[in-house]
Amino acid sequence: MPLSPQQLLAQLEGLGITTRTVEHPALFTVSQSRELRGELPGGHTKNLFLKDKKGRFFLVSCREDANVDLKRLHERLGASGRLSFGNAEQLMDKLGVEPGAVTLFGTVNDKDNQVTVAIDKALLAYDTINAHPLTNTMTTALSRDDLMRFLEMTGHVPLVIDVEAQDVPK
Repeated sequence: MPLSPQQLLAQLEGLGITTRTVEHPALFTVSQSRELRGELPGGHTKNLFLKDKKGRFFLVSCREDANVDLKRLHERLGASGRLSFGNAEQLMDKLGVEPGAVTLFGTVNDKDNQVTVAIDKALLAYDTINAHPLTNTMTTALSRDDLMRFLEMTGHVPLVIDVEAQDVPK
């Protein structure tokens, strides 16, 4: 059974992680997020739940305005062949969230560590990062360092990549 947003927030508090959470109508797109978020400072995320030809899963988190070329992203991730989006059933099974609520916080539900996490280095330039706490009706802000500590606590040390780079890493 996946954690609820309230259980996640309680877990963050138990880890000594300071957060600020705001409630809002359900947001399904970056465009909707921009319209309704108000003045939440920091980096706002776009999150992609992807799979490769071998059935491996990836969660890529980047700045909301990043241009992500899925045809080249597999090279940065070390994925096998082109990437496609995971379906709603796979998303719920792996991260415990529904489409529209994909989030780095979903790693708390990936107990078997089946999802490789990658974060865009441009997102990590922000001191504060905003993400959905397992639901798209809330946004939670926390420090970049606390986010990284949370990910490590879930067993997901993220790859740090440049999603917009034109060259392919060797």
